Amino acid sequence: MNRKSDTPAVRPVKVGMISLGCAKNLVDAEIMLGSLMKAGVEITSDAAGADAVIVNTCSFIDAAQEESVDSILESTELRDAHNRGQAVIVSGCLSQRFRDELPKLFPEVDAFMGIDQVAKVGDIVQQAIAQRAAKVARSPKAKGKSSKAKVASKLAALGKGKATHAHDHEESLRGTDKFGKTKTVIAPLTQPIFDVTARPIYIPDYETPRFRLTPRHFAYLKIAEGCNHPCSFCIIPRMRGSHRSRTQADIVAEAKALIKDGVQELNLISQDSTYYGLDLRANHSRNIASPEKFNAAAKALPVDATTLCTLLRELNALKGDFWIRLLYTHPAHWTDELIRTIAECPKVARYVDMPLQHIDDAMLQKMRRETSGQYIRDLIARIRAGIPGIALRTTFIVGFPGESLAHFETLLGFIRETRFERLGVFSYSQEEGTIAGKMASQLSEKERQKRRERAMAEQHKVARGISESFVGRTLKVLIEKEANAKELASANVSSWEHGLIRETDKGVAALKGRFLVARGEADAPDIDGRVYVRGKLPAGRFAKVKVIGHTDYDLIAEPV
Repeated sequence: MNRKSDTPAVRPVKVGMISLGCAKNLVDAEIMLGSLMKAGVEITSDAAGADAVIVNTCSFIDAAQEESVDSILESTELRDAHNRGQAVIVSGCLSQRFRDELPKLFPEVDAFMGIDQVAKVGDIVQQAIAQRAAKVARSPKAKGKSSKAKVASKLAALGKGKATHAHDHEESLRGTDKFGKTKTVIAPLTQPIFDVTARPIYIPDYETPRFRLTPRHFAYLKIAEGCNHPCSFCIIPRMRGSHRSRTQADIVAEAKALIKDGVQELNLISQDSTYYGLDLRANHSRNIASPEKFNAAAKALPVDATTLCTLLRELNALKGDFWIRLLYTHPAHWTDELIRTIAECPKVARYVDMPLQHIDDAMLQKMRRETSGQYIRDLIARIRAGIPGIALRTTFIVGFPGESLAHFETLLGFIRETRFERLGVFSYSQEEGTIAGKMASQLSEKERQKRRERAMAEQHKVARGISESFVGRTLKVLIEKEANAKELASANVSSWEHGLIRETDKGVAALKGRFLVARGEADAPDIDGRVYVRGKLPAGRFAKVKVIGHTDYDLIAEPV
């Protein structure tokens, strides 16, 4: 008898994941999945049959936070109904933002982990599964569930009670000593596992395992993490930590591997891509916020210093036919050298993502945006003059505390006169724990939404005119896939980081027959317009098409 055959095979641990939020959070999810697979874990889309489910949360604005709470509660309810032994783990920005409070609000969750812990997710999963088994053994019956309304109200109350920390007014790039400490609690079995750094310091590198969730033909390439800006409406620096850049050699190594794997579009992401490399310089203990200080520091760098320009030029020199797309730039950190670099690098897409938030000086000052309205106007003129054919994407916040009708009308006039190729609008979200959240003169939700609708109506007119200007032109596009009936019937696009980009594009609903979904240089994945190509072309490849028509926000084309 072959006794080896009598030994039952050990089944690999199965883990499912729900990832919410921005592309930067998506990369964190990919790193977690890669680390789990390296540890021999099987990734599954069957949530009910998984040994553990990770909910990678977003806490950017109230609506994103609500979606995260929904996903956590739905996951625990599904677990209690179908698989009581399953561990539910919460990761991401919600864990960072409410690190001390979440274990009390979600007693049914088995583990909480932060951004610094993404690469050691395997150990946390194993601990959570073991702890869950012990918990079920002691209490076979499911206990009471958390109420969504109760959790939401408590999170809001907690935010109101949080004082602005002294760190928010400091300029140290690496944060205070207090925020550099990791709080790790391996609690008794009655408590969830809790491993969250107060102020994250982690940044991935090329050696970090990663399982990509994007289609094969495009990828997000994280060049830095964290943010130094003091924007009064934003909670991101307190969740993601201070700005920290990867080395250029490490990024280029990953880019080479991605291109070899078939990637045709590298989307460079970070919280502020224009700050890339400045924290790698000597004597970098002070933040550089204003345009004047940033330009002076950039000019004072040695010739061999790492900057966004040196990175773009080296990526552009790599072999292959691919796009490099620059996302998340800050207007305060643009230089003439960056404009020249983009213009001189043919592989860098003629596309710039640059959130401006407002144009009125009073609003920019209250938002602590470090730029004036005139500076922004001059910068846009320089970019458009220096990079012919550039498509500018931006976002604005309307209904900010103290925004008068005069301030708002100034913004509407700016939208009309500047004619942004791509534009999204947020209605202001009062985020507790931010400076703006405590400001007087908060506008009603009804008024904020009304202003958002008016701003989008202005952009709708601009967008239709821009789409019309493309008719008859030949474009290089990246073919995504064949469009299904649902995609042809609706063109809703939304992103927590880019506002609601547009409403339903009724023109797309009229498209009949076989169409391919493609994107041009002016269209970033998931957030911008599409090119609907009538014909048959291979997916994941570049193609030349001629624009024969348009809808409000999208183009209709056929192969050349």
